Amino acid sequence: MTTKNSLSCLLNPRSVAIIGASNDPDRIGGKPISTMLATGYAGRIMPVNPNRREVQGLEAWPTVADLPEVPDVAVVAVPAEQVRGVIEQLAERRVPVAILFSAGFAEVGGAGVAMQDELVAIARRGGTRLLGPNSLGCVNLHTGFVGSFTTLARLDGVFPGNVAVISQSGAYGSHLVSSLVDAGVGLSGVVMTGNEADVSLADVVRLMVDDPNTGVIALYSEGIHDGDGLADALKAARAARKPVVMMKVGRSEVGSAAAQSHTASIAGNDAVVDAVLEELGVVRANTTEQMLDIVRLAGRGIFPAENTLGVVTLSGGAGVIISDAAEEYGLPMPEMPAAAQARMLERLPICSPRNPVDTTGQFLNDPTLVRPFLEMMLDEGGYRSIVAFFSYVATMPAVAPMLREQLTRARERFPDRLYVLVTRGAREAIREYEAAGFTVFEDPSRAVAAIAAMGRFGRAFAAAPAAPAPSVPAVTLPAQTPTEAQAKALLAEAGIASAPERSCATGDAAVLAAREIGFPVVMKILSPDILHKSEIGGVLLDVRDEAAVRAGFDTLLERARQAAPDARIEGVLVAKQLSGGVECIMGINRDPVFGPIAMFGLGGVFVEVLKDVVFHRCPFGEDVAEQMIRSIKGAPLLLGARGRPVADIPALARTLSRLSAFAAAAGPRLQSVDLNPVFAMPAGEGAYAADAVIEIRGEGA
Repeated sequence: MTTKNSLSCLLNPRSVAIIGASNDPDRIGGKPISTMLATGYAGRIMPVNPNRREVQGLEAWPTVADLPEVPDVAVVAVPAEQVRGVIEQLAERRVPVAILFSAGFAEVGGAGVAMQDELVAIARRGGTRLLGPNSLGCVNLHTGFVGSFTTLARLDGVFPGNVAVISQSGAYGSHLVSSLVDAGVGLSGVVMTGNEADVSLADVVRLMVDDPNTGVIALYSEGIHDGDGLADALKAARAARKPVVMMKVGRSEVGSAAAQSHTASIAGNDAVVDAVLEELGVVRANTTEQMLDIVRLAGRGIFPAENTLGVVTLSGGAGVIISDAAEEYGLPMPEMPAAAQARMLERLPICSPRNPVDTTGQFLNDPTLVRPFLEMMLDEGGYRSIVAFFSYVATMPAVAPMLREQLTRARERFPDRLYVLVTRGAREAIREYEAAGFTVFEDPSRAVAAIAAMGRFGRAFAAAPAAPAPSVPAVTLPAQTPTEAQAKALLAEAGIASAPERSCATGDAAVLAAREIGFPVVMKILSPDILHKSEIGGVLLDVRDEAAVRAGFDTLLERARQAAPDARIEGVLVAKQLSGGVECIMGINRDPVFGPIAMFGLGGVFVEVLKDVVFHRCPFGEDVAEQMIRSIKGAPLLLGARGRPVADIPALARTLSRLSAFAAAAGPRLQSVDLNPVFAMPAGEGAYAADAVIEIRGEGA
């Protein structure tokens, strides 16, 4: 039963009021009524129109106050200037959900923003949730409920299924729905969130996770307003084994104002989105074509965690194309066992039995070869996914019935595998293969990409829970950006080690510090106003004796005075010069949507030019930190490549994990952290930050 004041009413209302109802079935206020009458919606439809006693054959009421019962959902289709009064009436009657078609609010800026905020405040007083404004509404294909002025529920070929579409854009969402319908995909529900004044993408994802008719979620987003809420909703989808395919558009770089941090200059908004979606088990689609391909195959509900690809083909060229695509997407194609290859050669001496298994054109003379070959691949090869390339031959009337029978009998023996057929031909012939359990593609590379996505879902669903993030002491940030020495002291409280060092206000103190630390040393200018010291020559390396220390002290102060005459100079930092380790970079940047994001990579050219870095939301445990470290392309340099010593990966992971916990504990005033370089010493010798920059917002900012 639908619960009052619950968002579940949005998908499954027992009754719906149409405010601004029109007798014209083609007007915005008339389409929801005419479409629900056509779809057979079983709930009560209550038109509200002060000028009519009857709308499209249904009894109408002049105002919300006059309605004979409180509707579960109210559809608001009136001009913007009338919306406030309508929302007041809905809140007064405590209507659970209102869908606002009306435009002219936050999307137009200026006064529209204040008007929208006022609507939300009024609605909340009555416990009314708002979808929109500027929303195309909501459709439930299983019940026939249409709280939308789109005609998608009456498209030719539309039918109930298990794919939900959630879109911030009404027009593009409708385009996506139309494309899915053309592709023969059945839909469970469609929700267009519009301005998201109240109900967000996160809310609707949660709604679809709880919806028993939804098995796959297709998500289109132009901007994420509630990063934490969306992350929690996507986690719930993963826990429910409901795959989410997301098209997130708008691949802009982080603005220059946020790029004071070295980390921020590398991390773009899009890189962060990629990292967060991968963390949450979401597959990102960059085009509508990719979205359709992945959604279609996901509808089969088979997600192999240990995905391997077997290929049977009548074309050697197609086998090469598929193999190339499999390598590109990281999809393993192990060879058939030798014994199975020998038996294949006995049956067909001219075949190529390794994988791809090429039956050649002989298949045309004897289609009965397909089943035994395919069953050997499934049984002895153990492939979790199969691509069968038969081009147009598979739909030829003389071949199709027998081939379909051969393929079907093999599939019935191994129902837990993914089966993709690459062919083209008459639409009716394609539908017969689809009905028999084979997802059909025309392009073999697109087929492989979709199969690889199913493996990504499978691995996400099967993954063990991550280890908890480490606990760190409460972090109290200073009132203003700290010096390097102060930054390292803050980080040390969180368990992040740095090289031995001393802050020195005089040349004599610097000499004494170098003597105690041991030569050679590094010397750096110490100033809260000079964060990137190397840019002004504020770092001296390989300082080997006391005379060089004394001279270096004077040199650094003079360079600072010349480059930054107004900077506060607190002296010079003298630190032990580390050697024998691998230079890495770690950092934190506060993303406006997802909060603190950690970055890891190798130092030098790897970060400056190649940008071989990886990102993750904070905080996280040492297991995730180690996965990040091992995932970069340059990881072999840490793992003993070309005779190098193996780096202390556990210490490096511990440092990265603790940095993520520090960032989470520091709160929103923390803007960024740069540890560059971090020396990953040989195994058992630790990891040490040689430089640290922390940027913070001022008090009250």
